[in-house]
Amino acid sequence: MGGGTGEDAKTLAELRRRYPMVSDLEKRAKWRIPRFAYEFLQGGAGDETGLNRNRSALKAVEVVPRYGIDVTKVDTSVELFGYHYAAPIGISPIGLDGMMWPGATERFAKAAQAHNIPYMVGTLACSTIEQVVEWAPDVTWFQLYPMAPDNHRYSLEMAERARVAGAKVLVATLDVPVRAKRPRDLRNGLVMPFRLTPKTMIRAAMAPLWLDAVRRNGMPTFANMSKFAGGTDHGSTAGFVQKHIGGGFPWSEIARLRDKWPGPMMVKGVMHPADAEKALELGLNGVVVSNHGGRQFDAAPATIDVLPEIARTVGTRGTVFFDSGVVSGVDMLRALACGAQSCFAGRAFMLGLSALGDRGATHMAQAFIEEYRIALGQNGLLSSDEARRAPVRHPGAWTADNFKLRS
Repeated sequence: MGGGTGEDAKTLAELRRRYPMVSDLEKRAKWRIPRFAYEFLQGGAGDETGLNRNRSALKAVEVVPRYGIDVTKVDTSVELFGYHYAAPIGISPIGLDGMMWPGATERFAKAAQAHNIPYMVGTLACSTIEQVVEWAPDVTWFQLYPMAPDNHRYSLEMAERARVAGAKVLVATLDVPVRAKRPRDLRNGLVMPFRLTPKTMIRAAMAPLWLDAVRRNGMPTFANMSKFAGGTDHGSTAGFVQKHIGGGFPWSEIARLRDKWPGPMMVKGVMHPADAEKALELGLNGVVVSNHGGRQFDAAPATIDVLPEIARTVGTRGTVFFDSGVVSGVDMLRALACGAQSCFAGRAFMLGLSALGDRGATHMAQAFIEEYRIALGQNGLLSSDEARRAPVRHPGAWTADNFKLRS
């Protein structure tokens, strides 16, 4: 799917040859978009040891290949909540995505629809949930951020908007109980509500391709908030976000959402088996194991290291997704071998747009699916189900004892 015209296919093939790795996209993105946008994308919490821990831990996972197997009919597809997707990869939500590449939400939605992979669009995206479902009617999932004031009034209203629009899955975000300290953003003056200063305007002027994207798509704003804020401009929506976003989702609110949401529902940000167990007790259909890409709590373990025990806890009672640090098809295989049924990637897709412009999301979707097919074939695996049974060595994996409370 998503091949486009012959000319488009030729261009995308050339891009895969020129930028075969996400690290290649990082180098190109750094000079194409303003510094404050690049550092917002690449930064983490604290001194960023958590962010770096995610990648180091993933790289340490080894999967043993088997040979002598006919791999001419490798099937990359996966079934999630009764729907068949092209591969166990989806696009993670990225707040204020249009700041890094204006028009990002639309590009992500259309690439996901064309390639039949889930797009978990976020509350703080730069297009509305209603627009996203129009662009991606078959693959839109919705990530709900907590809006605690007024007894989560706006949280419930936003979930209802997603339901009416036609989102397939609701994903409530657990791991934002308070705002994190991100030093790169503080140094760049990227605080809420964000205002253009002489310094940021100078940096924007040094990124002409980004400015052209702004001209074509408009200044980024928190589009979903406009109905609540009483205005569509950035100042109005940012002011609403500053006042209302946050406060976390206590389990009682998750239960309220579960009662009102008729379809599949999950929580994102699970790092402890007991939290996964609680989600199942409330009738949720699965969990997204994630440390927010290292952007919330710097001392958190690498997501891959807590994945196996959470997967064992969930068993066959729910679906386990892996997020934080995925940049390749090999990473997808590693995650499935450690217990996940599918993965999400955020930074990699955003780097694709930042580096390559509007073609970047399609480039990354094709790259993930192609690399995953190669990874399966290289390991003598014919399907995602077989990938979850592959022999794996995972030196950093937490055991059940690691999660026990200390006396």
